[in-house]
Amino acid sequence: MDLRTSDVAALTGGRLVGPDVVVAGAAIDSRRIAGGELFVPVVAERDGHEFVASALGSGAAATLSARPAGQLAGLPPDATVVEVGDTVAALTALGSAARDRLDPTAGARVVGVTGSVGKTSVKDLLAATLRTRWRTQASAESFNNELGVPITLVGAPGDAEALVVEMGARGPGHVAALCAVARPAVGIVTRVAAVHTETFGSIDAVAEAKGELVAALPPDGTAVLNAADPRVAGMARRSSARVLTFGPGGEVRAEGVRLDDGLRPVFTLTSPWGVAGVHLGVRGEHMVENALAAAAAALACAVPLDSVAAGLAAAALSHWRMELTTAASGARVLNDAYNANPTSMAAALRALAGLDATRRVAVLGVMAELGATSDADHAAVGELARSLGVEVVAVGVPAYGGVPVDDIDGALAALAGLGSGDAVLVKGSRVAGLERLAARLVGPPAG
Repeated sequence: MDLRTSDVAALTGGRLVGPDVVVAGAAIDSRRIAGGELFVPVVAERDGHEFVASALGSGAAATLSARPAGQLAGLPPDATVVEVGDTVAALTALGSAARDRLDPTAGARVVGVTGSVGKTSVKDLLAATLRTRWRTQASAESFNNELGVPITLVGAPGDAEALVVEMGARGPGHVAALCAVARPAVGIVTRVAAVHTETFGSIDAVAEAKGELVAALPPDGTAVLNAADPRVAGMARRSSARVLTFGPGGEVRAEGVRLDDGLRPVFTLTSPWGVAGVHLGVRGEHMVENALAAAAAALACAVPLDSVAAGLAAAALSHWRMELTTAASGARVLNDAYNANPTSMAAALRALAGLDATRRVAVLGVMAELGATSDADHAAVGELARSLGVEVVAVGVPAYGGVPVDDIDGALAALAGLGSGDAVLVKGSRVAGLERLAARLVGPPAG
């Protein structure tokens, strides 16, 4: 969305200081400025106001500020600043305004995606299918919180015809608050699993929070629900919107699933709109469920069935998700290091077991925020790995069993014997940072 900074000031109740310029989109990271954005300094562990000068120097057209412009260090003399009381509240207001400015037909194709697992992959797959027919904007990477959702909305071009908004939840009411900004007409709930139970307390509480998306849908909208997950299927009671189900027992389902040599699923897509052959462009049998969710939502948004199949074939996932490459040693590396929980760990381990290899090793980091069941959950993942014939290298988490190591250097030492014909999975929660291990495995040999 392109806005003059005078409009930004009016929408946020702010005060314009400096020239009235046009901004295109918004950014909260000064290192990711592409040019022309409104920089939004966020006060968190670090105060984003310290990076305003850097953001403007990198090409941001203007900045919000919760400080008087005169107190911003290193500010160019011709800088444009919109002074506001709270930068996050101002960003939220801009996101809501961007949603208001969507064409009504495009508003009918605003899709919210939530769930304990798979939401970023579903978002990526859905965006690829929608783009076969509609000009589509989608959340970048996993921008799914109170900052990421309005950034997605503000970043949508004026001629956008469809919008995919990923929605995460750290507690009750979070998804409802995001829905109040994005106002989705279509809502996908992928699956409810024991994720963030340290915060929510129980899996039923997780389901209650994820169901806020379904409850927020308008009567003429569509709830896309996983028929194979009773907690998700039961969310149909929370909405007057049409319900479209996917997965085993659902209206949109896969038949005859098999994997090609690169772990890419091949199957027949069966739906109320007809039948089509699909060869996914992404890896892992667990991606079939994600593809079905995306297909159901795309079909509900009037994407033709053959275009849905083409979009799924061309789709690519956000980074560090089921990336299959070859290490300098000749071993195959399955990098799924973006995040982890018991459900996604099991899926990734089964994908590793499906690779043609003489030796299979999983380098596993912590699964964060599991609460009281953490040790048992980690131990169960380790047992599953061993039952699949997978060796485990446990980085900082002895509960997995296997070979315990303290850090990435220790993991590399444990993998020293890997070579051609072997396969290694790298996976853990974000705090584990195991993408650095995957990068070192596939990089050039030292020396």
